[in-house]
Amino acid sequence: MFSLKDKVALLTGASQGIGRETALALAEAGAKVVAAARNEEKLAALVSEIIAAGGEAMAIKMDVADAEQVKSGFKQALEKFARLDILVNNAAITRDGLALRMKQEDWDAVIRTNLTGAHLCIQQALSTMMRARTGRIINISSVVAQTGNAGQANYVAAKAGLVGLTKAIAIEIASRNITVNAVAPGFIATPMTDVLSDKVKDELKNRIPLGRMGTAREVASAIVFLASEEAGYITGHVLDVNGGLYLA
Repeated sequence: MFSLKDKVALLTGASQGIGRETALALAEAGAKVVAAARNEEKLAALVSEIIAAGGEAMAIKMDVADAEQVKSGFKQALEKFARLDILVNNAAITRDGLALRMKQEDWDAVIRTNLTGAHLCIQQALSTMMRARTGRIINISSVVAQTGNAGQANYVAAKAGLVGLTKAIAIEIASRNITVNAVAPGFIATPMTDVLSDKVKDELKNRIPLGRMGTAREVASAIVFLASEEAGYITGHVLDVNGGLYLA
C-alpha cells in the first residue's frame, strides 16, 4: 500500500459503500481521515473502527448540497488538523427515471449533490491547498459517464460533469503542484447495487469482460494510489475501475 503518513484526507459520502471502504484504506495507508456524510450513526461507527485499528479520524455531518454545511465542515476539519492534503469527492445520490417523465426536483437534487457539491468542496479545499502549494483532489465519477445509461439522465449528466470539472480544475491549479483526477468505477458490489435482482446482476456480469462485479476495496485502492506521492505526475486523468466494461 502507498504511504499517506501524516496526510489529512477529507472524504465525502463516507458512511457506506465505496466511501466507507476508502476511508478505511486511507487510514490504513497512514492518513488522518475526516469522514463526512449525512448519516451520523454510520459515521460514528466508521470513526470508531479506524481509531480501534490505531488510526486517527473525525466525523463531520455534511450535506454537500448545502454550501453552508460544506463551509462549516471544512472549518471543523482545519480546526482539528490544521491542514488538508487530500479531498475525495464521493458523495452521490440517485433519483432514477426516464428523461421524458423526470421531475424537475429529481434532476436538481442529483445535479446539486453529485456535481455542485463536488464544486463546493473543491473551492473550500483549494484555499488551503494553494497556500501549501500541494494537494490531491480525486472526484468519483462513473462508467455511465462514458457509456450513458437509460433512466439515469440526471446521474449520467452529473457524473460526466465531474469528468469535465476534473480536467478544468487540473489545468487551473497545476502550477501550484495540486493534482486533480477522477476515478470511474464500473458495477461495484455496494449497498447501491445490493438492491438489484440476481437476474439483473447476472446480466451485468455477462457484460463485464472480467466476468464479475468489482469490490469497494478495489476502487479504494485506486483512490489511495492517486492520493499518493507516486501519482504526482498524473493530473486531469480518469482512471477506469470497471473490469473492462468500457474499453476506449
